[in-house]
Amino acid sequence: MSLSTDDARHREKMAKRKAAQDAEVASKTIEKGLLIVHTGKGKGKSTAAFGLMLRALGHGWTVGVVQFIKGAWSTGERKALEAFGDQVRWYSMGEGFTWETQDKARDIAAATRAWEKAKDLMADPATRLVILDELNIALRYDYLPLAEVVETLSARRPDLHVIVTGRNAKPELIAAADLVTEMTPVKHHFEAGVRAQEGIEF
Repeated sequence: MSLSTDDARHREKMAKRKAAQDAEVASKTIEKGLLIVHTGKGKGKSTAAFGLMLRALGHGWTVGVVQFIKGAWSTGERKALEAFGDQVRWYSMGEGFTWETQDKARDIAAATRAWEKAKDLMADPATRLVILDELNIALRYDYLPLAEVVETLSARRPDLHVIVTGRNAKPELIAAADLVTEMTPVKHHFEAGVRAQEGIEF
């Protein structure tokens, strides 16, 4: 069956694109643990991190989660991940959002405990991926020393992947990261009076 002129042009175009793509992929030879930052005003920063965690679990990795702000909420992702047993190490170390606690000393103490737990997880060679959920919030309010956090993350062992989430990522952290994604809000149902719903927001 002969190809139409349009089909032939399309096939030729896609063949050239595939060759260029294959060449670019072949040129990437470095394998290393990544520092990934999910930031921005849009929703989905933690959700994206947990999606990546699910991928890692599918490959048999041991992963760790430290939540810096969120307390021991009953969330869908945490319930689902209980099925992975010891493969997931989950620590909710926060005491709620800063406007709820209204106690800076208490927030600093909670963030400090969370950071110590994070360092323990990062030091464990069995852990391949660590999610530091809402660490950006703790850094934004100066609950932790920024220079120490960035230095520790930059000096992590070569095979460790770390994901940091939260709005307002500090420029120093962005500079140190390998991958930064900014979530940009376009439209949100909350603005139309729709409350946070089970299975969607938590």
